[in-house]
Amino acid sequence: MDMRMKFLSDNMRAIDFGMLSTRTEGGAFASRPMSNNGEVDYDGDSYFFTYDQARTVADIEGDAAVGLTFTGAPGPHGQPPLFIAVQGNAELIRDKAMFAAHWTAGLDYWFEQGVDTPGLVMIRVRAVRIHYWSSADQGEIVL
Repeated sequence: MDMRMKFLSDNMRAIDFGMLSTRTEGGAFASRPMSNNGEVDYDGDSYFFTYDQARTVADIEGDAAVGLTFTGAPGPHGQPPLFIAVQGNAELIRDKAMFAAHWTAGLDYWFEQGVDTPGLVMIRVRAVRIHYWSSADQGEIVL
């Protein structure tokens, strides 16, 4: 694994919430907070859960191109936080076996019936490009 990917993976695990941006039917951008549930072994894929009736699902059905942004905590000596911007393509998954493979206990807060929650959908975002900024270092990874 590229050391930059390992660095991003390790840091993304500690950043629970990021913003998922989609393009609406009218061409506007819509963003909403989503939890990565601490499940990050970053190979370019991120997983999120939502309900089938969510606008997010309709947006992805219309245009699979999405963006993810994550911001870490400032450093211990006031250094700027880590910023990550991911450009990717989303896939909607409705397979309970796949849900189970990516389920974490924290999701029970949002989806009380677990993987059996009616209307549950998993969103897989496959990154195609990642930009990051960390103090004086910055870079881009094209997957």
